[in-house]
Amino acid sequence: MNVIIPENYSSKLLPETTEIAIKRIKDHFQKCLSETLNLRRVTAPLFVTAASGLNDNLNGIERPVSFRSPALGNIEVQIVHSLAKWKRMKLADYDITPGYGLYTDMNAIRADEQLDNLHSLYVDQWDWEQVIMPGQRTAAFLHETVRKIYTAIRSAEAMVSELFPHMKPILPESVQFIHSEELLCMYPDLSPKERENAACRRFGAVFIQGIGAVLGNGERHDGRAPDYDDWSTPDEQGRIGLNGDLLVWNPVLQQAFEISSMGIRVDPEAMRRQLQIAGCEERAVLPFHKKLLDGKLPPSIGGGIGQSRLCMLLLQKAHIGEVQSSLWPDDQRAACHAAGIELL
Repeated sequence: MNVIIPENYSSKLLPETTEIAIKRIKDHFQKCLSETLNLRRVTAPLFVTAASGLNDNLNGIERPVSFRSPALGNIEVQIVHSLAKWKRMKLADYDITPGYGLYTDMNAIRADEQLDNLHSLYVDQWDWEQVIMPGQRTAAFLHETVRKIYTAIRSAEAMVSELFPHMKPILPESVQFIHSEELLCMYPDLSPKERENAACRRFGAVFIQGIGAVLGNGERHDGRAPDYDDWSTPDEQGRIGLNGDLLVWNPVLQQAFEISSMGIRVDPEAMRRQLQIAGCEERAVLPFHKKLLDGKLPPSIGGGIGQSRLCMLLLQKAHIGEVQSSLWPDDQRAACHAAGIELL
């Protein structure tokens, strides 16, 4: 069992009050997010065809939940893992102006997930995407966008504290930006997850840049699909990677806590390079990839922000099952119940 049981844990809100707080957080945050990044809400699909190439293959090993529908001629249909590529197609379809974009509620099923305090079979997040100018494909612009998102998160935290004065804010005022290569140099004897813990413990909130690129030790900090985030283009300092993960220190669990994965998206050159690095060059003929390589998709930046993750963090919960309804192993549910962690 992978679950962490915090010592002397006690939920700070009753279950019925928790449900009210979840709604308030979601309403407040998405309003802040849409206003600060000029995003409009759109409706998103739960599934896409396998042949479209639109599904996110994550680290390349997770199996998508799929089915075949007689009404569609028995073609393979997949539950989305995320909407990273679908959103960019929509930017082109709607001919959205640079500086503006869209967001949506993304719901996914990840059958191979290892279930613990942070990971569920059910994934819910705000997927967002913004059109940018070619000259904004820089680390400086990426960092500016991260700061805007972090400000929206802290605004939601302040709202929670105002509603429930006994819940004091825990997030630091600012985010520390650290490249994954720099993080490796800081903690060369630690694993990637241990490096994240050390950085978050030290700084409180960090954005780890360059996720997916091979580091100086011949390994990747973490995996990333080759066809949406740009993890292979050098930034202004010559370090590889225009993407990253936003993490904060979670005092309840005493560990790093990922809130968002995001990045500047691949242009045609980066797409070709990353498909080759990943050994996935055959994807170039898929509809999404062909459009991008033909220059028919706008330059963009985008990412995903966990809805249940954010609610869990701001409500200072010990388990994601306290803010979302899902399925959990019997031993995990029993251990949580014995510790006062009531899973929905």
